[in-house]
Amino acid sequence: MDTQLAFKVKHWLARDPDAKSRAALEALVAAGDDRALEAAFDGRLAFGTAGIRGIVGPGPMGMNRLLVRETSAGLGAYLEAQIKDAKRRGLVIGFDGRHDSRVFAHDAACVLSAMGFKVRLTSHVAPTPLVAFGVKHFEAAAGIVVTASHNPPKYNGYKVYWENGAQIIPPHDAGIAACIDRAANLELPWMPEPEAVKQGRLSFLQDDFFERYRRAILHSPLLHPAGESQAGRASLGIAYTAMHGVGAPMAERVLRDAGFSQVYSVAAQREPDGNFPTVNFPNPEEPGAMDMVIAEAGDKGALLACANDPDADRFALAARQSDGGYRMLSGDQTGALLCDYLLSHWQGAGVPLVGNTIVSSALLHAIAAHYGAHSYTTLTGFKWLMNTAQQLETPQQPFLFAYEEALGYTVGNLVWDKDGISAQLCFANLAAELLAEGKDVWAALERLYRRHGLYVNRQVSIALGEGTPDIGAWLRDNPPTEIDKRPVVAREDLKRLRKVYADGREEEIALPASDVLIYHLGASDATPGSTARVIVRPSGTEPKIKCYYELVLPMADDIAMADAQLQGDALMTALVDGHQAGLPR
Repeated sequence: MDTQLAFKVKHWLARDPDAKSRAALEALVAAGDDRALEAAFDGRLAFGTAGIRGIVGPGPMGMNRLLVRETSAGLGAYLEAQIKDAKRRGLVIGFDGRHDSRVFAHDAACVLSAMGFKVRLTSHVAPTPLVAFGVKHFEAAAGIVVTASHNPPKYNGYKVYWENGAQIIPPHDAGIAACIDRAANLELPWMPEPEAVKQGRLSFLQDDFFERYRRAILHSPLLHPAGESQAGRASLGIAYTAMHGVGAPMAERVLRDAGFSQVYSVAAQREPDGNFPTVNFPNPEEPGAMDMVIAEAGDKGALLACANDPDADRFALAARQSDGGYRMLSGDQTGALLCDYLLSHWQGAGVPLVGNTIVSSALLHAIAAHYGAHSYTTLTGFKWLMNTAQQLETPQQPFLFAYEEALGYTVGNLVWDKDGISAQLCFANLAAELLAEGKDVWAALERLYRRHGLYVNRQVSIALGEGTPDIGAWLRDNPPTEIDKRPVVAREDLKRLRKVYADGREEEIALPASDVLIYHLGASDATPGSTARVIVRPSGTEPKIKCYYELVLPMADDIAMADAQLQGDALMTALVDGHQAGLPR
């Protein structure tokens, strides 16, 4: 071990409050495992717009108690400098069911209490949306939730909400990161929990707080619309899984409140378990993750098989088909159905506002235009969706709904982040109304496609060979004029914030800069009336790119839905193959 690394290890061991973490680090030293030690001290986990997230382990590159304390001290210093009366307004802190989440949350609370902040800490595990709700409910200066969402068991994270109840965006991420770097070189503030409680700086959010969220949902006209069929709700069967996370008690309760009496939880996945023993990867998007809830739906004859991810901020579902089998809905399909349902039932004042991200389906904007609603698009991530919604919302343009294709949805302004609990309730209302009409979600999707065209979406990650040129730079130097025999009618460069049309016209793009390229394609000779879109997002850290494809086809009145989908899938495969063939490898 070189001298500099030895100094870093010694300094860390002298500050680390966790005997388990110190023992792990000392074992690496004793074994002479310089490679592992260098990895543990190769910088520190970067604080970004989603906070920090990483594998639990010793050193500044791992998630551990010392890192959490340093992060909390840095966050506190930044809040004090940026927000008036931040200490009195304080913070709301919650945590999920992972093994280290409770102690990380309590460590954050003790550091911030020592700095003079009023801290409200959930008394037990809490869904992430409740922390976002709590920030606005208590008019807090910020919120923290200790969670790694749907990452594997070895991960944990520290997510921050700003005073507006939304995830932080630049420049706050960089400002907090700078304060954390300074805190890492100072003696950290600390107030033992009993003393913090005695001095009135720390209090615990009990069941009455959770009930406030429940009552807010209960009194929301968007989530409890008047005049809807109670018979449909009583007849709708819903299988549900919390996926070893924290969503079950609240998700089940709000469904019962709304009159859904046939709700069947997967018992083996209902309680929080940081080992996630029944799934290889606790992410509803992963193959196999929904197998148990789909089996539960089949056993009970339920129409829907629903899931929250482990911190309950995302929502996934499969719906029964006419042959009795179940098929997953994509995030875009669920988002389109929810958007159409909410706009078709809108009875509020003003023209509602709906939005999604650049990589999500443009079908939302067609639906919005159909109802005369306003729509907007942001960069990927709910931090952008919610902060932009707050900027755009006015009494004449109230925010109604937003989603991203990665299973995130928010309904109304109860929570300024994705909320898998309220989204599930809203979708259940939609499905119950369809059931009362003798229809199902597949019929509702077909109705949307026949009105607006068949939207086919696909996401592909492409690994690039060694020595492949920078794909973003290569595409900017070699802009394609056609893809899969479709003319490029316009291309957007979000790094340069310019949109260039085929005839040479240019427009400025009103989004934050990002290394993303978007190609808008016209029809091919074989598919007149169709359009397509290709989005390329080069990775800044790995030799790969992420590509998002969307194909829009007109729906002839005489074509069967199954035939249209087969045609759409074949054309999508051709589009993907044609695009990839034109990339350097």
